[in-house]
Amino acid sequence: MPPLAARLHAPLLLLAPAVPSASFPRPATRLCAASGPRGGVGRFRRGALASEKPAAVAVAEKAGGEGPYDAIVIGSGIGGLVAATQLAAKGARVLVLEKYLIPGGSSGYYRRDGFTFDVGSSVMFGFSDKGNLNLITQALEAVGRKMEVLPDPSTVHFHLPGDLSVLVHRKYEDFINELISKFPHEKEGILKFYDTCWKIFNSLNSLELKSLEEPLYLFGQFFQKPLECLTLAYYLPQNAGDIARKLIKDQELLSFIDAECFIVSTVNALQTPMINASMVLCDRHFGGINYPVGGVGGIAISLADGLVEKGSEIRYKANATNVILENGKAVGVRLSNGKEFFAKTVISNATRWDTFGKLLKEKELPEEEKNFQKNYVKAPSFLSIHMGVKASVLPAGTDCHHFVLEDNWNNLEKSYGSIFLSIPTVLDPSLAPEGHHILHVFTTAGIEDWEGLSRKEYEEKKEAVANEIIRRLEKKLFPGLQDSIVLKEVGSPKTHRRFLARNDGTYGPMPRGKPKGLMAMPFNTTSIDGLYCVGDSCFPGQGVIAVAFSGIMCAHRVAADIGLEQKSPVLDAGLLGLLRWFRTLA
Repeated sequence: MPPLAARLHAPLLLLAPAVPSASFPRPATRLCAASGPRGGVGRFRRGALASEKPAAVAVAEKAGGEGPYDAIVIGSGIGGLVAATQLAAKGARVLVLEKYLIPGGSSGYYRRDGFTFDVGSSVMFGFSDKGNLNLITQALEAVGRKMEVLPDPSTVHFHLPGDLSVLVHRKYEDFINELISKFPHEKEGILKFYDTCWKIFNSLNSLELKSLEEPLYLFGQFFQKPLECLTLAYYLPQNAGDIARKLIKDQELLSFIDAECFIVSTVNALQTPMINASMVLCDRHFGGINYPVGGVGGIAISLADGLVEKGSEIRYKANATNVILENGKAVGVRLSNGKEFFAKTVISNATRWDTFGKLLKEKELPEEEKNFQKNYVKAPSFLSIHMGVKASVLPAGTDCHHFVLEDNWNNLEKSYGSIFLSIPTVLDPSLAPEGHHILHVFTTAGIEDWEGLSRKEYEEKKEAVANEIIRRLEKKLFPGLQDSIVLKEVGSPKTHRRFLARNDGTYGPMPRGKPKGLMAMPFNTTSIDGLYCVGDSCFPGQGVIAVAFSGIMCAHRVAADIGLEQKSPVLDAGLLGLLRWFRTLA
């Protein structure tokens, strides 16, 4: 999340600085190396496993390039991989182009000296075996995959100003009773606020989740579940902070709800759409937080393996630099080495800023993108610290996830103000050598703080900022932490930008002002025919569940457009026009 739910689970960190390729875990699939301008499809093997199967690499030629595919996906983050695997499961032939050596983006992982580190968030939603919001489980099942998970007995332990301590238990009744015990005079308001969250969550969880841009699906869901659809429509333009302030008066409790929303969206409750807040604040109790055995990076590797087994491809070291347009339609992708691939559709898992500022070489932004950038700015990036520590520094019974804001509520949204900490070895000790634990530390940071520095100044600043964060954790939670460290790697926003190819290291859009819920968030289609977007800068936003939802919606929409799903052209045109009109109102 940004810090927590990886922003509604957004990915939290980025790869630690310059990681040699030999230190990365090896995907089980045989990797296809992007070939050079002379053609010729090469392959390289990395740590072949018993389950390894050859990737499909046969291709047809067109104008010196490869294809045509049904879809090309640029980037192998969770949103892109879910879109790709959903399409492959429907019978489409898909090519995923990944710039790096392994899949996953900020949901990847790497190894160092016997430690296996998650690149980003270790707080995993979407892994339950019930409901319709277990989107990671569904995505894996679509390509015949399943992962073993470890249930987390809590979501996060808040350590807040005024020595306010709140543990978010897995069991909802335990959490709500603890919160009421801290604010007994606000019992009615607490129950009403979280009951509203459950009302929204239950409505969403009752629906089959597909593209909101596909009218046959929308009409079908409305006729089957009219009350639930109307509930979601009512709350679509509303924010969590407005609803909380109607029900609660205690300023400290409202600040706590701001912190609850901050770990969902990196903004306060007044800027967090109520639907997004409800998804996370309820699913943590409904499906719970479940950690995949072996690390978060296994999710992307499993999806990539399933994609290949369905007859599609994923190519690594494939740096997409251009979306190829013919007569205004997206028809393919060009790599930095000059290689071209062609497809019926192109799906960008890059941010909107990277998609329309770099991959498309248009002089003028489409009107829809101008409207998006009018309503949203780039959310800040993170400073990340990955540490291996001696196990003796952690008290018995230490919780897996912590959120620390010691002295002043006003520092909640400031750079380096609040700290999110995960200790995944509390759940899976196999990630670290015996007698040790892993600590992942994240705090928001803007890239502007890290520009214009010499290499020496840059390294010194990383060390100074990291040591101050460690000092704060040492004072608040773990005395002796500094002396217990056996391995430490620090990543700045520049690290995130370099390894994840995200504009300024951002983890997605943030409302420029007070938003009207999710109304201004763009969907998967774009104003460029044949070009779609997926990931955290599309509806419904950042976070593991959100980007997986985006991937499922995108695949459904693309499948309808290429004839793999039923659609109505007349209803389709009317609905798209109506959705774009609504966004102009926001």
